[in-house]
Amino acid sequence: MQRRVLLSSLLGALLHAGLPVSVSGHGVDYAQGLAAPERLRFWVDDDKDDGKDGDEEATLPFQFAGLNTFAKLPYADCFTRDGAEDVRYDIAILGAPHDTTVTARPGARYGPSGIRTASQRKFYGYSVFTGRNPLDDWATVVDCGDAPMPWLDNRAALKTLDLAHRLVSGRPAAHPDRSKVPRIVTLGGDHTTTLSALRSTYRRWGQVSVIHFDSHIDTWDPAVLGGGISHYAGLNHGTFLHIAHEENLILNSSIHAGIRAPVNRRNEDMRNDRRCGFDTITAPDVDKLGIQAVIQKIRHRVRDTKVYISVDIDVLDPAFAPATGTPEPGGWSTRELLAILGGLEGLNVVGGDVVEVSPVYDTVGETTTFAAADVAHSLIELMVAKPVP
Repeated sequence: MQRRVLLSSLLGALLHAGLPVSVSGHGVDYAQGLAAPERLRFWVDDDKDDGKDGDEEATLPFQFAGLNTFAKLPYADCFTRDGAEDVRYDIAILGAPHDTTVTARPGARYGPSGIRTASQRKFYGYSVFTGRNPLDDWATVVDCGDAPMPWLDNRAALKTLDLAHRLVSGRPAAHPDRSKVPRIVTLGGDHTTTLSALRSTYRRWGQVSVIHFDSHIDTWDPAVLGGGISHYAGLNHGTFLHIAHEENLILNSSIHAGIRAPVNRRNEDMRNDRRCGFDTITAPDVDKLGIQAVIQKIRHRVRDTKVYISVDIDVLDPAFAPATGTPEPGGWSTRELLAILGGLEGLNVVGGDVVEVSPVYDTVGETTTFAAADVAHSLIELMVAKPVP
């Protein structure tokens, strides 16, 4: 049974006008502690040509009002330890507003809010490619908001994000017959935030193969990219995959896709990259091999392992995604990236993220945040297409 909800002054005005009102959205029971439905359904009197009034049902998409959640999904309070049984979901959006472990331009702390704003039109409609709407399928999908990450201490920030991931993934799933553990799509935030996601994923799923879309390898030895200054400086958005390997979080069946940025050391960096378990698809490979061959190489690499997909938006060419901290010319187009992601359907995707979105550098057309919203939506679709027991 749906719960009738009073939504601030808008609904108050409708009620004052004498219009019957009900709220619905995403097939979610809002009595279970969820909020922010995306549709407003009400009945209005229509003046007809014959002069008689008739009741007609009208549906307004809640596109530009209400909480700024991803795709106007219901908001869920996922961080409290109380009432864990009351709020259930299968897939959760989690924001990670952090950018103080970057080596170039900051600004990714505003990425989660920018991606959410760009996603407002994602809540309705069915894909012309798959025939599905992953937000209106078997899975209960919610937005948990942002992890409250402090911005003055990177260690405290990442510990907070570690805890947020544990709390969000630690709740019982809404459909345990499909997937017993809720899966998380993280909105970054700089790429260091993926380390917290991998730690949480390891606790719930064990080691995973990482499909890493990026222009940079991000497996640099902290003594190299951190300059050997301190352990604190060595933890950054270019070393997190090295650290994930050292913590035994990832399998040796991982793969980079879209690599084109230079490395610091002629041979040692790529040697260390292979030691960390990564094969590499370069950005020009999409032209040399073709999209289908790239897809097959990724699928062959990870096979039937559990998979974490991490998308640094700088995998795209700056023409398509200028709003990022370390842009590198010569990248993929948005269409190429989305086609490759779509070709990964059927993999055992247990987590994912889209990171390094810095809206302050975007165009007036917001091309980067729109691309990032599509990437996040694609990750949700992969999770809905393949439940992982």
